[in-house]
Amino acid sequence: MIREFKEGHIRTEKHNGVTTIEFFHPRSNSLPAELLEALTHQIHGAGNDEETKVIILRSAGEKAFCAGASFDELLAIGNEEQGLQFFSGFAHLINAMRKCPRFIIARVHGKCVGGGVGIAAAADYAIAAEGADIKLSELAMGIGPFVVGPAVERKLGLAAFSHLSIDSSMWRNVDWARKRGLYAELHSSIELMDESIRRLADSLAHANPEAMRLMKEAFWKGTDHWDRLLIERAAISGRLVLSEFSNTAIRKFKGK
Repeated sequence: MIREFKEGHIRTEKHNGVTTIEFFHPRSNSLPAELLEALTHQIHGAGNDEETKVIILRSAGEKAFCAGASFDELLAIGNEEQGLQFFSGFAHLINAMRKCPRFIIARVHGKCVGGGVGIAAAADYAIAAEGADIKLSELAMGIGPFVVGPAVERKLGLAAFSHLSIDSSMWRNVDWARKRGLYAELHSSIELMDESIRRLADSLAHANPEAMRLMKEAFWKGTDHWDRLLIERAAISGRLVLSEFSNTAIRKFKGK
């Protein structure tokens, strides 16, 4: 099944217990609101599908895995309510991944920025290839990584999260991310990464679904308050993005 948008798509395929969800946007796989909503919906649906045993989350193309928020939509935010609504899209996606009763394997084939790092962190098992460097650029845009922060901190730890957040213009290479736990595996080529993903997905597709569900609940213990927390964080970002500082900074980023 494929859902086409004015720009981009969400493609979902199911085969032998493995549901693959792919997102695409021509601007480095950024995520405007309609793509965020559709992606969240597909993850929720796959998680409640009895025939789905494991989910692979990937993006299309050969370069960036995900560039995070849409600059055009950030610049179009005119009040706090609109800001809350936009950033809540990332909150809903992360919470959908957190509460999904199936393990989610993230296939990270290229650079991750902002919300892309949050998606990789919210996955239960991320497998990357060389070039999957990461950056949290939110502070440089006057916002701060408030919504994705809990997921990134949970996976990498407070020290690594704070380093990424404070030096928001610096890329951290893929090996840095692997050593700090964002990536469970790092492969030297796309082919080797995909081979490992197929192996793991097939193994999980034949594992006990109830055991995996209970394992995931245990792994995510202590995050029940995220339904409220991430929306509160979205409201903070929604206020900050209205500042003249943010508007100027985002326009500079868009022009690069």
